[in-house]
Amino acid sequence: MSTPKDILQQYWGYDSFRPIQEEIIQSVLNAKDTLAILPTGGGKSICFQVPTMIKEGTCLVVSPLIALMIDQVARLNKLNIPAKAIHTGLNADEIEDILSTCEEGLLKFLYVSPERLSSQRFVERLPDLPISLLAVDEAHCISQWGYDFRPSYLHIAAVKPILKGVPTIALTASATPKVKDDIAEKLQLKDPAGFFGSFIRENLSYQAVQCDDKMNFIIRLLKQHPGSGIIYCKTRRKAKELSDLLNQFQLNTDFYHAGLSQEQRSEKQMAWMDGKTDCMVCTNAFGMGIDKADVRLVVHIDVPDCIENYYQEAGRAGRDGQYAEAYLLYMERDLANLKSLPDLKYPGIETIRKIYKALCNHFQIPAGLGAGEHFDFDIQSFASAFKLNLFEILYCLEILKQEEIIGYQEQVFTPSTAMFVCDRVGLESFEKDFPNMEPLIKILLRTYGGIFDISTKINEHQIAWLLKWDISNVKKTLQQLHRNGLIEYKSAKEQAQIYFLEDRIIAEELNIDFVQYRSRKSAYAARIQQMISYVKNIDCRSVFIAAYFGDKAGIDCGICDTCISKNKSTRENSDITDLLKKIKIKISEQPLNMKDLYEITGAEMDVVKKALGFLESEGLIGMNLEGQFELKKKGQDRNPARFKIQYPMKNRSEDIQ
Repeated sequence: MSTPKDILQQYWGYDSFRPIQEEIIQSVLNAKDTLAILPTGGGKSICFQVPTMIKEGTCLVVSPLIALMIDQVARLNKLNIPAKAIHTGLNADEIEDILSTCEEGLLKFLYVSPERLSSQRFVERLPDLPISLLAVDEAHCISQWGYDFRPSYLHIAAVKPILKGVPTIALTASATPKVKDDIAEKLQLKDPAGFFGSFIRENLSYQAVQCDDKMNFIIRLLKQHPGSGIIYCKTRRKAKELSDLLNQFQLNTDFYHAGLSQEQRSEKQMAWMDGKTDCMVCTNAFGMGIDKADVRLVVHIDVPDCIENYYQEAGRAGRDGQYAEAYLLYMERDLANLKSLPDLKYPGIETIRKIYKALCNHFQIPAGLGAGEHFDFDIQSFASAFKLNLFEILYCLEILKQEEIIGYQEQVFTPSTAMFVCDRVGLESFEKDFPNMEPLIKILLRTYGGIFDISTKINEHQIAWLLKWDISNVKKTLQQLHRNGLIEYKSAKEQAQIYFLEDRIIAEELNIDFVQYRSRKSAYAARIQQMISYVKNIDCRSVFIAAYFGDKAGIDCGICDTCISKNKSTRENSDITDLLKKIKIKISEQPLNMKDLYEITGAEMDVVKKALGFLESEGLIGMNLEGQFELKKKGQDRNPARFKIQYPMKNRSEDIQ
């Protein structure tokens, strides 16, 4: 039987595990429920992937994001590990094929969203699937005290009895002590083995800079850090505008956000991963699932609303263990805006009712109907049609989602499909009349079996490569075939999607659980206050972050801005102390003027002036009639013989006598 290290070497090519990975894997192999809190870059996926490759059966992985599931599946498939994901971009036949493949024991990993666990069709098939491990990724989403609460995660526990004793591993990169307890309770983990990695990143220098001219500061930073970097912005427009401005200064950047097509995002991400783009200017849509080891710099141009998000995003720097820097740029008004967010993000019931009513009217859903209905959703046109504020819509959608009144997916990818809708006689006749289209018709027939009978998923890029055509020509020709009635062609699209979990309620009767609502608002306000405290923190930033997550073992990192400042003050304090002692010795030998002391000590003139002023104020020295400094004799007007120096650093003292 293969050992965990054998599997790690065989599939991932590593000779050793990262800290505590092996212990977590052994806990899973011992069939224990396991809770693993591993910081960003700690290798969470390995902790359930390695034991699954040793055990018989399939690992059912619950993951919140379609993009993350697709990325994980692609990585596993590249390693020749059979894995599939079920998501909303698939049709019923495709889902059935995946479930049948899994039932036959031909899959090692099956990725699903938490919403899938509420599907009656999926739950009915679940007992027939050879599930040997349940892995819950981003497990903090189950806690309403966490920063990314998703009510759909609460349904995970309901399927555990169907799995009949299958162990559960819950994984997250960021959870406070309160959230850890909530994860264990809500997932009904039985006597779980807990593994908690250190949140201290010894190679990462955290820096918070009050900055009124962020643009010029970033330009200087990027010129000083020519390697790979990430700049996080709050909005899509700001990401594009900042990237465009930086490129005008001959800096090699690109922008990335969720509003781009999947094809654009993949191209931009790959260019950055390959080093063709130095710095990615992006929203928080960038980075999930990315493991680029040599990122030297991460900059936040806007202050995040919680330490969890900041820690994960900043933590994408320095994963190779080499020195890296994470900058957080802020102005005082940024912090004031943060304080106002709880009231904006948690609006009153009348605002929520207004948005809900507008949604129902937009999709023409009558009262008492609508449960189970799915709709493509263009938020911009919706906001325009009903004259609503965009952020107000987003916040209300999130609340309606948390109350499980609606479901909302910001982006759902639907691949291109095609099916021939003419008979073969008509097709042959068409080919004779339009010989320029014949090569594409032949490729469709040869490449996609069954395209004459069912709507089939196609890949325009693959077709273009086979034909040696330009991609735009392929799409244009497919559209011509569609218009001529030969095929039914639907091009790929990415669209937000709204789906109603309940029948339409009369808006005036729409109610939410205000006890839970106020609790979530209070918890959110507390997270914001912790973020502001981090910005204003005067002690080690690394220790502050670790303590927030319950890791109290940290010692000062020595490389964050506050540690550097303290070390500099300590050195200055040491220097001034030595200077005071030297001055006292010299003028005890003979009275000296300021010029003499400047030449003898070799210190800067302003430092000598400050030192003399301090000694004089303490009554230790005085000036004689010749303008020279001399020691005051005992009994003269002076302070007690022993005193504490507090210059130039208020929180450090040295006994100089």
